[in-house]
Amino acid sequence: MVKKGRVAVGMSGGVDSSVAATLLKEQGYEVTGVYIEAYNEPGCRSDQDRKDALAVVAHLDLRFKILDLRKEYKEKVVKYFLDEYQAGRTPNPDIVCNREIKFGLFYDWAISRGFDQVATGHYARITTYKDSPRRDLQGESFWLQRPRDRTKDQTYFLWQVPRKHLEHILFPLGDMLKSEVRTKAKEIGLPNADKPDSMGVCMMGELKVEEYLRKQLGENPGKVVLITKSQKFRSSHKIAQRSELWEQGSELRSIGTHRGLWFHTIGQRGGWEMEAKMQKAEMEPLYVVGKDREKNQLIVGTREETMTNEIGIDLSTPLEMTRKLWIRIRNLGELVAVTQCHSGTVTLEKPIFAPAEGQSAVFYDERGRVVGGGVIDTCNLTKNVP
Repeated sequence: MVKKGRVAVGMSGGVDSSVAATLLKEQGYEVTGVYIEAYNEPGCRSDQDRKDALAVVAHLDLRFKILDLRKEYKEKVVKYFLDEYQAGRTPNPDIVCNREIKFGLFYDWAISRGFDQVATGHYARITTYKDSPRRDLQGESFWLQRPRDRTKDQTYFLWQVPRKHLEHILFPLGDMLKSEVRTKAKEIGLPNADKPDSMGVCMMGELKVEEYLRKQLGENPGKVVLITKSQKFRSSHKIAQRSELWEQGSELRSIGTHRGLWFHTIGQRGGWEMEAKMQKAEMEPLYVVGKDREKNQLIVGTREETMTNEIGIDLSTPLEMTRKLWIRIRNLGELVAVTQCHSGTVTLEKPIFAPAEGQSAVFYDERGRVVGGGVIDTCNLTKNVP
């Protein structure tokens, strides 16, 4: 078999990256498995994951490397994670981890050592279109595209991977269903074929976020206040230090206490302590609508108050609205049609639930290609409440 080139495969110890390495070897690539040491705190499964990765490369007879990025992970991902929560926003550590670690430092390490390609077990595709009338605004011809298995689509987490890197990245699982990946792992006898999928934070594992934040940031108790349908609430970290977070003359009713704004995210139901008299009252379910950092108040309301069809986004690059676009504001969330995008303000075809400052908004075209994205910085919550 003619060798296609050298490829460094990021091996997490899980089934997906193991099958990705298997497929590349079968296709004729010279494969080296690379385990990235990133987070190794009490409760983390990194030791077991490393052993699982080593068992797989031994089974496949591959070269194996360990890349120690613990210091860089702490500086680039953990610090971001804590800073965003402390600032009252909702972070996307998986997106930053992919940009800075897997397709940043790991990618640079591999290319600088003569590897032709970098591969992972992500569910995504990289495509080119010869029939495109022209290249996109960045002059790049490679596109990140949704995978065949839409239930495992990870393009949301990958949108910040530099476009210039896509030419040297492989996603072998892009055209496979998860069930087919499991079947393949069992057919070739991979030692981790039955290992459960990781559902936690990128490279942190199944982190207990509230417990971790309490350990790192402590507690800062404050009031929980209720907003009514007649009030218009504008949530934005840009004005989080101002008191004019709601219309002049409106009243907010204190209904309980919270232990720290960083323990709550927009759209969260419950999780705070209600006053005794409020516990007996018949009320609709309440959700977090926003946060006032200056007053250390958590703003809550009904589900209606979490809905909006207009969000402000700090766009990474200009968007070309000459074609129909769809937006996604959370991983595996609904794709909603965009009707207008002007100066970073995006109007949607219908209201969406609980967009949160700090989260990413990713844009797709009719082919499922990622055409842009940005970080949500303003949400006009209750805009459509009568």
